[in-house]
Amino acid sequence: MSIIQATLIIFFIFALSRVVMRWRAKELSLGALILWSIFWIIAGIVVVTPNITFYFAHLVGIGRGADLVVYVSLALLFFIVFRLMVVVERQKREITKLTRMIALEARHENTKV
Repeated sequence: MSIIQATLIIFFIFALSRVVMRWRAKELSLGALILWSIFWIIAGIVVVTPNITFYFAHLVGIGRGADLVVYVSLALLFFIVFRLMVVVERQKREITKLTRMIALEARHENTKV
């Protein structure tokens, strides 16, 4: 095992422990726990047996395993960024609604006097 493999395995174990810790603190749902656990376990498997990416790359018509990892990683990152943008936009709309409601209630309270 090379130094980079050992370093990455240690990092993946650390990341997995953080996921479990966040779940225990009720900051992550069970679904998120399962998703992130699977992700870090698969990442560990790929680091320990890098030839597995070569096999899957050839199954989908890509020449190198590293290229497959890059393509899949980019696609996942763009999807995550998209999901985060949707969440932020939804929160902005909710904050706007709440601000309007509070302002209208304060205005209504001031006109009662």
